[in-house]
Amino acid sequence: MRKVYADHAATTRVHPAVAEVMARVLTEDFGNPSSVHGFGRTARKHVEWAREQVARLIGARPSEIFFTSGGTEADNWALRGAMEAARGRGRHLITTAIEHHAVLDCARQLEREGWEVTVLPVEPVTGFVRAEDLVSALRPDTVLVSVMLANNEIGTIQDIAGLVAAVKARRPDVVFHTDAVQAAGQIPVDVGALGVDLLSLSAHKIYGPKGVGALYVRKGVPFSPMLYGGGQERGHRPGTENAAGIAGFGKAAELARLELEARAEHARQLRDRFVAGVLERIPGTYVNGPDPATHAARRTPGNASLSFEGVEAETLLMRLDMEGIACSAGSACTAGSVEPSHVLKAIGLPRARAAGTLRFSFGQDNTQEDVDYMLEVLDRVVEAIRGIPVAE
Repeated sequence: MRKVYADHAATTRVHPAVAEVMARVLTEDFGNPSSVHGFGRTARKHVEWAREQVARLIGARPSEIFFTSGGTEADNWALRGAMEAARGRGRHLITTAIEHHAVLDCARQLEREGWEVTVLPVEPVTGFVRAEDLVSALRPDTVLVSVMLANNEIGTIQDIAGLVAAVKARRPDVVFHTDAVQAAGQIPVDVGALGVDLLSLSAHKIYGPKGVGALYVRKGVPFSPMLYGGGQERGHRPGTENAAGIAGFGKAAELARLELEARAEHARQLRDRFVAGVLERIPGTYVNGPDPATHAARRTPGNASLSFEGVEAETLLMRLDMEGIACSAGSACTAGSVEPSHVLKAIGLPRARAAGTLRFSFGQDNTQEDVDYMLEVLDRVVEAIRGIPVAE
């Protein structure tokens, strides 16, 4: 049976060159990066080289990159670090209804702790954040805005530079954070062009290892640590560094930067071939998020969120898995939930349509043959599911 992995938004295969770097650090250059002896100094070189590569990927200075255990920690640290540093100056945070749970759940926890949170709606279907809504939500005590650069479920790319400009024109002291976990390695990301103060990254979305991420903190931005202990990461994020994971992240970042255009174009071509084929073959199918045909620059290149009329997503997901095709129903981080995705709710999808939605996400390992196989299987499986009588 053919196997097709079409869930690159959930995670990616570790690139062989990344695995090679990690193996060396794990087995040869295994010293503690904080140790002053030769083993430690060698490990430290790997960490600092990786910091430089991650910085180059997003146009930052190496001194502005702080390594974390992943995107979730980076998001939590961004919110908590900025809010805590602003204690006494303000206590209001603005975010949006389609953020990753790492941001939304952290914001809700901050709210329980006494901070005030405004969750902005987004445009129906596309999920775009309106600058006028963001500006209208600003208050004298607003200290932080968090809007993701690219959405993990529907692929929406926000005009972060425009949103930052609108906020800073009114309140230049407000800190602006963006979750770029789904953007890095897929679209150009430059912190200078975006104008953001904080930016979150994750290695395993760019063919790096799981369990390592980074937070960009612009020089001069007031920011507090979330953990306390040793002096690692210049005193901001204590704990012995995951040198092998960080080294792998560095290699993945280097490759993502060098191969960005080729990877994006490859994923876009496969996604467009797939979406066109599904719409042609399977009636009652709808595209969620920005239309790839009319808003190509506002959607991540490999993302396809599709709703199948008269089909339960979980049933279709299992049938596709039996045929060797891996995709997801909504976000993998909330897999198993019977409730429709909060993102699909936020863009106004009716419950029945949301319940029949799958996310397909293509990457550098996929081929046109994969897409053709997926189209053949989807056509057959959807028709079979729709032909099953519904129990009364």
